[in-house]
Amino acid sequence: MSDTISDLIDRLHREAALERSDADTPDVGIVMGSDSDLETMMTGGKRRGAYDAFVDELGFAEQTDYENPPEERFTFETYVTSAHRTPDLMTAYAETAEARGLEVIIAGAGGKSADLPNMTASIAYPLPTIGVPVQEKSVDSVIGMPAGAPLVAVDAGKSFNAALSAAQILARQHEPVRDRLVDYHEGLREDVGAVSKQLHDKGTPAYRDDE
Repeated sequence: MSDTISDLIDRLHREAALERSDADTPDVGIVMGSDSDLETMMTGGKRRGAYDAFVDELGFAEQTDYENPPEERFTFETYVTSAHRTPDLMTAYAETAEARGLEVIIAGAGGKSADLPNMTASIAYPLPTIGVPVQEKSVDSVIGMPAGAPLVAVDAGKSFNAALSAAQILARQHEPVRDRLVDYHEGLREDVGAVSKQLHDKGTPAYRDDE
């Protein structure tokens, strides 16, 4: 086992033993099979991703130091835990997730053998896991869990929706997260209303010319 992987695994177990308060630990864990998945899992490229949903829309912060959390109450963390190249790290992450204070995991992977969401969900059970197929060809692998092995999944590439789903899970126990989700949804409603009014009032040709 490489020193780096050993250090990461030791870190996870060490953090799990700290018994820190929920307010000081990451609420959501985001894992991916490779940093090549980062654009889809976090910023989404042209399509907005989980980072945009958490930071821009819901006021979360990324926590990079377990023992020194940011000022924001609600946070997420990110790791690469390949199911095929580092199964020991993936296992350690999933096994320690609940003890480290996580309330939900978002797991994304690409390729036809996108096993990270499935395996993470199985090991972290009963902690909820949301799977993100990074590519269209990953969908069948991510959603193909047998009965008794639950995994919630979003459509290919839609890590933004995965973040919203994770926030919905948190909202059942955390009123501020619920309020932020409601505010976000109301913003969407207002945007649709504004577009509808402009389209109707200007007429189609003028509306298209203004776009």
